[in-house]
Amino acid sequence: MVSTNGETKRSYPSPNSTLPFWRTEPHELDDHRSTEKLPEECDVLIIGAGYAGSATAYHLLDSKNPSPPSIVLLEARQACSGASARNDWFLLQGGHLRPEVYFGMADYIAKFGVEAAVEITNHEVSHIQAIKTIVEREKIDCDFTLTRTFDVFLDEAMAIGCKEAYDKIVDRGLTSIQDAHYTPAKYAERVCGVKDAKGCFSFTAAHLWPYKFIVHLLATTVAKGLNLQTHTPVTHVSSAPDSSGYYVVTTPRGTIKSKKIVHASNGFTASILPEYSQAIVPCRGICCRIVTPDLKKAPYLNNSYTVRAGPGPCEYLISRVDGSIIVGGAKVAMSEDKSVWYGNTDDSTLIEPAQDFFDGYMQRTFVGWEDSGAYVDHIWTGIMGYTTDLQPHVGAVPHRPNQYILAGFNGHGMPIIFLAAKGIAEMIRDGKSFEQTGLPRVYKTTEKRLQSKENELLGRNPRN
Repeated sequence: MVSTNGETKRSYPSPNSTLPFWRTEPHELDDHRSTEKLPEECDVLIIGAGYAGSATAYHLLDSKNPSPPSIVLLEARQACSGASARNDWFLLQGGHLRPEVYFGMADYIAKFGVEAAVEITNHEVSHIQAIKTIVEREKIDCDFTLTRTFDVFLDEAMAIGCKEAYDKIVDRGLTSIQDAHYTPAKYAERVCGVKDAKGCFSFTAAHLWPYKFIVHLLATTVAKGLNLQTHTPVTHVSSAPDSSGYYVVTTPRGTIKSKKIVHASNGFTASILPEYSQAIVPCRGICCRIVTPDLKKAPYLNNSYTVRAGPGPCEYLISRVDGSIIVGGAKVAMSEDKSVWYGNTDDSTLIEPAQDFFDGYMQRTFVGWEDSGAYVDHIWTGIMGYTTDLQPHVGAVPHRPNQYILAGFNGHGMPIIFLAAKGIAEMIRDGKSFEQTGLPRVYKTTEKRLQSKENELLGRNPRN
């Protein structure tokens, strides 16, 4: 985490985190240790058993290589107990597979150019089919649901501005946004069901049970030889390899040597890689599950949502197949005290200014829910990794040979991680360069990004 004076302060996952709904049905691998003691050495060591770490292991072992690498996956707490299973806050983490089809496109074009902007959108959109394919191929029981999602504006000026930006993108002839459709204020409330909607976009998305999806990937890789070690936090990685090319990784249970390291600890990256302390910031978010007294009689809601009250604050929503609703956000309730979320790694408590925000949320937001009796039956917090330039860090860690990073997803990891992890696996297993993987160029972690003074997360440039 980052202290107020800009110095790096080491922090690790809380041992007593709040319980998210997604983790109410723990898998047999939840506290798994493949071996009683840590192996002495391995070919690849992955730090973090969330989505990024699990997907990287899956791709490394998902090949016809007759001599697969030996892989050890270290996790500070239980398997998939971090942001991947907490579905939190600003944007769309956890179970919401919702690509950035149009909303950020104008900004991406202005900052990175048309080609790079299209790369970002195409990468995210391609995840829907990729995840659908893997769920069907591996027969993963994770409530995968293909749907339409609504991006709803409650602010008229914002709705008009986004529509104008969208029209300019259409005029460019970019095919990446063809799936998006805009409904104006006249019909918006009736089409999307959100009260006082001033306009809305819809496009294809999906959602799933993230914990069940990720632990299935873990189970598949454990069966192929992955050594999974839960409750094993990494406290240090040697700054340089020894004469045999091994890094020494230190944990409370002892040390292990590895020739290659993958950093997949997201919001906790800087605790091991201090050079990322001003690039990836831990941010605490809050999320809840809303139910009705009788889930079978819950008002019909078939889509997922982002509801935007203005340029900054928004809530996102997943309507689950069991009739319950997952809602995250409440940033408007935290705006006056940055310390409750920015640089905060405590997911053992709720965020006090926001903990009552979701009471009555469905009744005041959606048409037809006024007499539903909907109430919050689960509420929790989680730690995400936000980057100060709002793009993930992927690739070879600068000045650390054979170390790689896949972190900093800005609460938006579901449509980024799986195929980015495939790229990392290709770099490790096949010796590809970042450029050869075909990943969006702006994802590449570089020394220039680490030294940048911008902080778009706080809306200022340069950093204080």
